[in-house]
Formats: sequence, structure tokens, C-alpha cells
Amino acid sequence: MLAWFERVKGGLLLIGLALAALVSIFYRGRATGRQAERQERADQVNEQAAQARQEVRNVQQETARMGDDAIADELKRDWVRDARPRRR
Repeated sequence: MLAWFERVKGGLLLIGLALAALVSIFYRGRATGRQAERQERADQVNEQAAQARQEVRNVQQETARMGDDAIADELKRDWVRDARPRRR
């Protein structure tokens, strides 16, 4: 029995190393996928932030061109609640 184990020991070692390599490749692939997902999400967030900054600049430029009365009218129209009763 011991002689048989001595002959197979090298093969078992080789099989163990191959399994370890496969597991390592599998986990590395999963980590790369998660990293790509994180990068994609970060790109989306950055794009949304750039759009928000552009919108802020547009509003600032628009209000800079408007007179005080026009701005007051805009605020009244857009920010004052409607006095009509709500339907339920």
C-alpha cells in the first residue's frame, strides 16, 4: 500500500496544484468583473455630476441675464404652492 502511494504521490501533487491554479484564476476573474462594474458605476456617477454642473451653469447664466422683476416672477410661478384644493 505504501509503495502504491509513493507512485501516485507525484500525480496527486500535480492535480492539487492544477486545482489551486483553477481556483485562483476563477477568483481573479470575479474580482476583475467586480472592478469593471465599479468603474462603470463611477463613470455613470461622474457623467450625472457633469450634467448637474452644466445645468447649474445654465441656470446661473440665465438668471444673470434676467432682471430682478423677471426673477421674482419666475420664483412666484415655480415655487409658490397652488391655492386650489386638491382632489383625492
